[in-house]
Amino acid sequence: MADEAFIHIVRVDIDPEHEAAFNAWYEQKHFPDLLACPGWLSAKRFVSIGDGPKFAAMYEVAGRWAFETPEFLKVKGFGPFESLVKNFMRIQLRPMSGPA
Repeated sequence: MADEAFIHIVRVDIDPEHEAAFNAWYEQKHFPDLLACPGWLSAKRFVSIGDGPKFAAMYEVAGRWAFETPEFLKVKGFGPFESLVKNFMRIQLRPMSGPA
């Protein structure tokens, strides 16, 4: 199978007392750091309106190789919030049809 682009979704919870700092870090530090890495094409955050972890981030990634670059290995994870993140979930989706 070719190493093709896909969607990478991460969902997490964090205690309410850390939400403001976590959200600021995610938007101001984590997203810029990830999007500076080769192969990380886009990023957007969401808040759940249903079941499951409260926060979600959706990334468009050029291929599995993007997880192996030295740049990504330096910024992966949740930085200063690593020990505070709960209910981590990840899903990776590849398109079945539609425009390329």
